[in-house]
Parts: sequence; C-alpha cells; structure tokens
Amino acid sequence: MLSIEHIQSICKGDIHISEPLAPQTSFRIGGPVDIYIEPKSTDELAALVRYFREVEARYIVLGNGSNILISDEGIRGVALNIERHFSSLSIDGPVITAGAGARLSAFVDFCIRNARGGSEMLAGIPGTLGGALIMNAGAYGGEISDYLLDVTVLRGSEVVSVDRERAGFRYRGSDLRNDIVLSARFHLPEGESEELRKRRKELLLKRNAAQPVQHPNAGSIFKNPEGGYAAKLIEECGLKGYRYGGAHVAERHANFIINTGQATAADVLAVIRHVRRTVHERTSILLELEIQLLGFSAEVLESLN
Repeated sequence: MLSIEHIQSICKGDIHISEPLAPQTSFRIGGPVDIYIEPKSTDELAALVRYFREVEARYIVLGNGSNILISDEGIRGVALNIERHFSSLSIDGPVITAGAGARLSAFVDFCIRNARGGSEMLAGIPGTLGGALIMNAGAYGGEISDYLLDVTVLRGSEVVSVDRERAGFRYRGSDLRNDIVLSARFHLPEGESEELRKRRKELLLKRNAAQPVQHPNAGSIFKNPEGGYAAKLIEECGLKGYRYGGAHVAERHANFIINTGQATAADVLAVIRHVRRTVHERTSILLELEIQLLGFSAEVLESLN
C-alpha cells in the first residue's frame, strides 16, 4: 500500500490527492487520479519509480495530456507529471538538448530562434517532447526522430542513453513506450530564422484550416492504415458529424473527435466503436487507435484491439 509520508520523504515537488485529470488533458475529459505528483528531478523520479515497483503500485507519466483519453472513473494509482520540471532547452554548437517536458511549440520556437531547421512541421502539434518521441509524432512528411541523435530515458530505475538507431522508431511508434523519456539531443541543419518562421507560419495556417483547433480534442484518433488515410475512410463512410452525447466526429477533419462541451469518456468510446465498426463493415479495414486509453478496464481495452 502506498504511503503518502514515504512519497513526501522522496519527493519535494507538488503532491495532490484525488486530483482531477480532465484539466490536465487536451480532451478536457477524465476522472481523478489517486495521487498526482510533479517530481523536481531525475533522482526524485527514479526514487519514486523504484518505490512504486517495490509496492507494486500502478503509475503513469503525463506531459500536457494530449493524445490520451482518460476514463470517467479516473486512474487508480499515481500520475507523474514531468512537464513542469523537465522542460529545459539548451544549445551547444549544432546540438540542441530538450527536456521531455518541453512543449513542442517551445521546442520549435527555440530551434528557429537559434537558426536550426527541421522542426517546423511539429508546430501546432499539442503535447510535450517526451510523448512526441514515444509515438514518433510527425506531420507534413517529417517526424520528430528525423534529426535525433539520442534520447535519455529512465528504464526501470536506471538512466540509460538510447541512440536513434536503437530506439525502434516507426510510423507513430517506437520501442520507448515502456521507458520514461527524460531528455533528447538533436542535430538540426542550419537555417535562416526568418525563413524558418515563414515556414512555421505556413504550416500552422494549413493545420488550423484543416483541424478543429477551436474545440478540445486529443489529436488524430486513428493511425493511418497502410497506403491510405483514416480521415478519408471515415468521411467516405458518411461519418463526419456523427455524434454521441457530447462527442462529435469533427466536420473539419474526420479523424478528430471533439468535445463539444460536456463529453464523457464513455461518449468518446461510443463514437470510436461506431466509427471502427462502420469502416470495417464497409471497407474490411480495421482502424487502429493512435490515442492511448488510460484508466479503462482490461475488457474495454481488449475490445478495441
């Protein structure tokens, strides 16, 4: 059983009991977590993970809560949020080092200010660098791993450096899912800051015109199937605008589900199930989830695999 006193002896960061998680996510959906912690250092994080493993307590790691759906019942166990204290950005010659908690928007801005190109396609993607690396986030023909040198992770309770070639990067995935990303180093090509700013602006305008950025959402719900696009399949099945409760397949982009104000996780799951079933029945393609489901029963998770 978890001891708050023991956690407090390990961690000097903020600790909250029964913390609502909906405000911590881009979907603005989800129940509370039993214990919410913002560790201040790698040593604190490693000590906490070691303790949780000893007492067999469940824990998850959060950045700014994009690309996830948390159940209405919340999460039993611990949520470790690393955004606040793991967000440093620095440059040494051609190499940029970024903390896992750095928001992608801040990372892109830092790169541009230092006349380093290759990150502009990440502009507008919600989330932090750690989560983006784990899922190998990308857009407009580029991925975050393109210019990566190495990533430092907490593996078990040991700090390990993983070269790009050993990280298993692939389309919207990597072999880092069981690790806690701490930081990463990038070797980005030189560029002209003003031209890079123009390119970022173009991509942001393109993204904002094509995606429902005015409503809470978790980003793309489904991975693109091989040789095709999830949004195109969903639209061709007549599912744009499909609604269940407060969850709504976006009119602007069919691979987005938006929270129109009062959506629950159950509403979103109902939409996901209907979309997957309809697309499968009409095309024989079973769409695979891109978002991560947290706090759901094994039965729910198995039904969506």
